[in-house]
Amino acid sequence: MPRTKFQKIVFGLLMSYSMAYGMEVYNVSIKHGINLSEGGFSNLTGNIFLEALIEALYMGVLVFIFSNLWGNRLGARFAKRYTNPEKDNPYFCRIMRQAGTVAVMCPTMSLAASILFNIILGGSSLLSLPAIWIGTLIKNFPMAFFWNMFAAAPFTNKVFGLLFRNRTEKSYSENPSKIKGKLA
Repeated sequence: MPRTKFQKIVFGLLMSYSMAYGMEVYNVSIKHGINLSEGGFSNLTGNIFLEALIEALYMGVLVFIFSNLWGNRLGARFAKRYTNPEKDNPYFCRIMRQAGTVAVMCPTMSLAASILFNIILGGSSLLSLPAIWIGTLIKNFPMAFFWNMFAAAPFTNKVFGLLFRNRTEKSYSENPSKIKGKLA
């Protein structure tokens, strides 16, 4: 897990963009009717992945901003309310934090996407925003939850571990007393 401010930024960017890209692949596929065709999502094409990548470039920025403003804090508060790190399995605590963060970030990003894609770019009436937002949330929440749990978070943790493993191991090998403080 991130220990320094720089590591927190890197971790946040990795998570934000892995979530944004997965969700954009899902939503672009639906926009093109892939889910309704025979074979469903098995019919994904390179164009879907490219269009999703382009949208994820700017949606990832929004995810990063909103998660740092309130998503991560509220997710941590949710986990703190329902877990006890001293008694509960650390994996369970991490899963509960992820669930809390998704429960905050999915409505937030569904609202942002509804405003951007339906109101600003799509020309829908602002009066229809509540209905569009609820529909977008219903569509996105199951995907956001499972994408986070089984793809984005494991991917982010793996990449983060590969990027910072040597620095962390090196700092502990140079000063073994750091390990005792962490384990105590």
